[in-house]
Parts: sequence; structure tokens; C-alpha cells
Amino acid sequence: MGRVLMRSSDISRPGGQEFEFTEKDFKYIQWFLHKNVGIFLSDQKRAMVYGRISRQLRALKLRSFEEYQKKIESDTATRIDFINSLTTNKTHFFREFHHFEYFEKVMLDEWRHMGKKRIRIWSAGCSTGEEPYSFIASLCKEGALEWCDDLEILASDLDTSVLKKAALGEYTNDALSSIPPQYLRPCFLKGVGNNEGKIKFAKAFQRLVRFKQINLLENWPIHDKFDLISCRNVMIYFDKPTQEKLIRRYHEQLNPQGVLFIGHSETIGECAELFHNLGNTIYVKQ
Repeated sequence: MGRVLMRSSDISRPGGQEFEFTEKDFKYIQWFLHKNVGIFLSDQKRAMVYGRISRQLRALKLRSFEEYQKKIESDTATRIDFINSLTTNKTHFFREFHHFEYFEKVMLDEWRHMGKKRIRIWSAGCSTGEEPYSFIASLCKEGALEWCDDLEILASDLDTSVLKKAALGEYTNDALSSIPPQYLRPCFLKGVGNNEGKIKFAKAFQRLVRFKQINLLENWPIHDKFDLISCRNVMIYFDKPTQEKLIRRYHEQLNPQGVLFIGHSETIGECAELFHNLGNTIYVKQ
């Protein structure tokens, strides 16, 4: 799901800056994020960036951004932590519910009538796992697991920390407010004892989801074609050329008549000729 930049109010520090942070340093970060992950960082985010980078410098016991930049460029783990520190993930179960209604009432119904036995779905930008688990709950509710014997959902994200949380499948009871009652059983288990106040996605269904770190701007280690690709509230942080390039790659990765879901504030722009637009940000490969 969507990746959003942290609010500057989260990191304000009175009394001046602890570390030197020049315009050149900020421009380097803008360039690095755009080049490596496609995220466009506006000039208004400089205070946010300084606060986040300061935390990284303290944790690594570094004295300057120059030292930190060298570690970013030479050490993979530091580079990943750097990217993760500047982005966060906002999502919930069954977000933009009209997509799940279309998935259940149209796509699953058509697949069942055509005797489709193999289903492949890609949740691109899965965050902490709510989206792929929502698709599983929809499949369970519609009885699709009874007639589909070869199902896999690829759930990918750039942020390794959220992927770890997603793989656990554990959430606080606050998540219940976004899960319609008809989806709770048999997919969600209520915590007891030490796990009171939590819910967990059932392990029997977790096996249907494969979590993987993927940078959408790099080569995709994917061999499958997909029946559905859901990339919602991710492309809003990319510039227009990057969005177009990504949509064309998704088109190539879809099976004939495959479906692409994007976020409510996103469009496919110059790629409109590649898809049949059904409305509600639902696009069918032509």
C-alpha cells in the first residue's frame, strides 16, 4: 500500500541544529531517493529530513552527514535503514473497499465459471500486510479456495521493517474497525492471555502469501504473470515519467485480461491506450 513521508511535526527540535546540514546535503538526499526508489522529496520536507537523519547519526555515533553519506554509499544495511527512515507506511484492511467488491462480484465469479484453477495476485507496496491478507479474506468469504487449487499472492515492499511485521500477521484490536464482520471468520484469530488486545491472521492462510522486498524501479525477480496487480497509493510519490514507466511494466506483467488496481488519487496518464478503464481506478489489460 501507500508510502508517505513523515510529518515535520514529528521531528521538530528546539534550540538549533545538533548537526550541520547544508543545502548540498539536502539536495543529495533528494537526488538519492529519486534515483534509487523514485520518491520525489519536496523542498518543504527539509526539516523532516534533518530530524530523521539526525536520529540515524546518533544511532551510528557519527559526527557529520558527510560520514553518514559515505556509509550510505558503501554499506547495504545502512542504505536500507536510511531509505526506511525517510518513509513510513499508512494502510488498513479493506482500504478502498470498492476494489474488493469488484474482485469478489466480478473477477472471482468469472474465474469460477471459466473453471480457473490457478490464480496469481501481486500486492505491490503491501506495507504491513493488510492488503494481501484482505484479498485472502475475500477469497475465503467467496469460497474460492474450494475451487482454486493453485493460489499465491506476492506481497512486496521496499521497506524491510514493514515486511517483517507483515509476515507475523499480528495486529492490535484497533484493526477490527476496518474489517467488516463477514470477513473475520475463519481468517482472524483473537488473542488471549499474553496476546490479549491483538488479532492474528490464521497461519493456515498465511502460507498463501509470499512476502518479498522489491524495489519497483529495479529489475523485478518475478517469473509469474499476474491476474491482478494492486499498486495503490504508491505512485503518488513518483514523478510522471516514473509513473508511466511503472504502469507499462505492470501491463507487461499482467496476463491477458488481467486487472490493475491503483489508488483513488492516481491515474494511468499517457498509458490509457493499454487498458480498458472500468472506473473506480480499475483497469483491464487490453
